[in-house]
Amino acid sequence: MVARVQTVAFQGIEAVPVDVQAQFTSGIPPGVVIVGLPDKAIKESGERVKAALLSSGLSLPPRRIIANLAPADLPKEGSHYDLPIALAVMGVIGALPADALEGYLALGELGLDGRLASVGGVLPAAMAAHARDLRIICPAPCGPEAAWAGDDVEVVAPDSLLALLNHLGGHQLCARPLPRRQERRTNLPDLADVRGQDVARRALELAAAGGHNMLMIGPPGAGKSMLAERLPSILPALNPRELLDVSMIASVAGELEGGALSDRRPFRAPHHSASMASLVGGGLKVRPGEVSMAHNGVLFLDELPEFAPSVLDSLRQPLESGETVIARANARVTFPARFQLIAAMNPCKCGLAGTPGHTCKRGDACAADYQARISGPFLDRIDIRVDVPAVGAADMIGPATGEASAAVAERVKVARDIQRERYLAAGHPEIFTNAAAPVKLIETVVNPDRDSQKLMLQAAERFSLSARAYHRVLKVARTLADLAGSDQVTRPHIAEALSYRIGFAGT
Repeated sequence: MVARVQTVAFQGIEAVPVDVQAQFTSGIPPGVVIVGLPDKAIKESGERVKAALLSSGLSLPPRRIIANLAPADLPKEGSHYDLPIALAVMGVIGALPADALEGYLALGELGLDGRLASVGGVLPAAMAAHARDLRIICPAPCGPEAAWAGDDVEVVAPDSLLALLNHLGGHQLCARPLPRRQERRTNLPDLADVRGQDVARRALELAAAGGHNMLMIGPPGAGKSMLAERLPSILPALNPRELLDVSMIASVAGELEGGALSDRRPFRAPHHSASMASLVGGGLKVRPGEVSMAHNGVLFLDELPEFAPSVLDSLRQPLESGETVIARANARVTFPARFQLIAAMNPCKCGLAGTPGHTCKRGDACAADYQARISGPFLDRIDIRVDVPAVGAADMIGPATGEASAAVAERVKVARDIQRERYLAAGHPEIFTNAAAPVKLIETVVNPDRDSQKLMLQAAERFSLSARAYHRVLKVARTLADLAGSDQVTRPHIAEALSYRIGFAGT
C-alpha cells in the first residue's frame, strides 16, 4: 500500500507540485528513510516525524518506511515537508483512512511535541492549491496568510498534529482562519521636517510620481538620507495586483508577520557591506535578495560608492528587465524585481568637494576617483540626478515652511492615476508608471511637439545621450506633464527633464 500527500517545492515564487509517497519496505534499521533529492533539513525530518507521532499518541511499527518526494529529479529543500511526510506515514501505518487526505495540499514544520511551526511560502502554496482545486493544510500561524487565496479555498490551520487528526476524523473541526491585514502606519517621517532643499524635494516628488530612479549627491548632513526616508510617506498604496506580488515574495522569504498582508510599499535599505547574493538573491539555498524584497517599492542605497563595484553592476540587469535570474548548475530561478532605486552619495571621499570655502587636499582627483567607483552603464540607468547642497544657517534657524507629506502624496496619487488609466486604455494593464513603460509605448504617449523635439535633438548631440538616456528623459518629461495635469509634453517639460539628466554637477 502506498499513501500519498500533495505538497509543493518552491522555484522562485512559483509553487511546483510535489507528491509525497510512503510505503513499508524491507531492510534494517527500522525507521523513516526519505528519498527524492532532499536537503539536510528534510533528511532530519524522519526523526522529527517519529517524535511528533509519539507525542501525539502514535508510534511507528518496528519496520522500515520509505518516503519518496516525487519528482525525484527536482531538488527539495526546507522544513515545510515535515507535515506531508508525517501525514503520508500516518496513512501507511493506518492511523488515517486511505482516502482522508485526497484533495489536500499540506505543508508545515513539526516540533518534537507535535506542534506545527510556521513556514515560508504558504501564500504561493495556497494560490497553487486554489489553481488545482485542492484544500490546504498549514500551521495555525500561517492560516490568515493562506486565507488570502480566496473564500472558496478550504483552509485547515491546526496548531498541532493531534488537532489535525481530530479535524480529519470529524471529532473537533478547526475553524477557517480569516485573512489579516496589517494596520497602516500613520507615524511615517514627514517631508515637513526637511529644511530647505526645494530642488531635491521637487525631484523626490517627481521620482515618486513616475517611479523613476534617483541619485542625490551632496556633503554629509545635507539631508539626503532624510529625504529618502520620507519617500514612503508620499507613495500611493499598493493596488491589489501589486499587493499579491509583494506578498508572495515576502511569504517565500518568511517575512509575513502573523500571516498579515500590508498595502504599504516595501522600503529596503541594505548596508553598503551587502554581498552580491544578499542584494540580487541566491546563496546555498536560493532566496530572494533585497532587489526582490523591494519589488513594487523602493531600494535605498546610501553611501553608493562604498558598495563593491561588482555588486552595483549586478543591479544593471534587474533595473532594466524588472526581474532577477539566479542560474545554478541544477536550477534556474527567477524572482520579480521591479523596484525604484533611490541612491545617495557624497561628492568625494572627504565629502566636501564643491562646498564653498573648502578645497580638497587631493584636488579634483578626490572627487574623480571617488565617483569613478560607479560605472557609466549603471549611472545611465538613473533617471533623475540632483545636487543636495549643505543647508544654510537661515534654513536651520527659521521655522519649517516645507509642504507636509499629505499634500505631496495627493499630487503623486493623481499623477499615478493618470498613468494607470493611460496605459490601461492603451491595452497595457500591467503597466502602472511611466518608468515601467517600454520604449515603443513611451514614444507613443509622449509624442513631443516640434519645439520639444528640436530641444531633445540638440541635447542628444551636445551631451552624447545614449538611446537609453534619451528615452528616460522622455519618461521623466511625461511624468512632469502628468504632475502639471497636461495632456501634451511641451518644451518646459523636456527642459526640466534634461536638467535632471545633464545639469548635474556631481557626475
